[in-house]
Amino acid sequence: MHLIAPSILSADFAKLGEEVRSVIASGADWIHFDVMDNHYVPNLTIGPLVCEAIRPHTTAPIDVHLMVKPVDRIIPDFAKAGANIITFHPEASEHVDRSLGLIRDSGCQAGLVFNPATPLHYMDHVMDKLDVVLLMSVNPGFGGQKFIPETLNKLRQARARIDAYTARSGRQIRLEIDGGVKVDNIAEIARAGADTFVAGSAVYGAGQDSDPNRYDSVIAALRQQLASA
Repeated sequence: MHLIAPSILSADFAKLGEEVRSVIASGADWIHFDVMDNHYVPNLTIGPLVCEAIRPHTTAPIDVHLMVKPVDRIIPDFAKAGANIITFHPEASEHVDRSLGLIRDSGCQAGLVFNPATPLHYMDHVMDKLDVVLLMSVNPGFGGQKFIPETLNKLRQARARIDAYTARSGRQIRLEIDGGVKVDNIAEIARAGADTFVAGSAVYGAGQDSDPNRYDSVIAALRQQLASA
């Protein structure tokens, strides 16, 4: 099943609760929540208090992507704030297995995030603790960037690793993509192996006042492309 996870990084922060409600009412599945610390990545965004503020506005899963270093200190705060899924970059943790365990012990699903040049081998010995693998198809830090084509090959490699693990264990792991996803490339990305799609500016930048929930048209267009993948 394909899931669409609009990133609120591109939403209107002056009416964030409304934006969250509207995009879920339009047919999105998850809310993607980008956390940047102006240290691990060159930008500063939002923290646990914002997650706590939007939690009452939706029952949809909140997918927190931590672009912070170090990660362990902040993980419990996001779990308490209402996160359902927490992912982080292996370079931002001294002990990847421990950080994944901390997320799961806090009651959330756990995942690793791979930058465009980060090798996939970080996942090999922690597959039993992974619920999500997120591949960045842009360099993290800013929204609105173009999709890096080499990510398609990396997606195929990640899909092969995940499928082999699922065949051995029976456990499913989601393969998520983040960066430059839009209507005219989402089908190709799905064919390469992704099943969960983060889209920020492609969704929030395409809102229409004529739509009942503002984002119905763009979510429907993404779904239509996925159906053809």
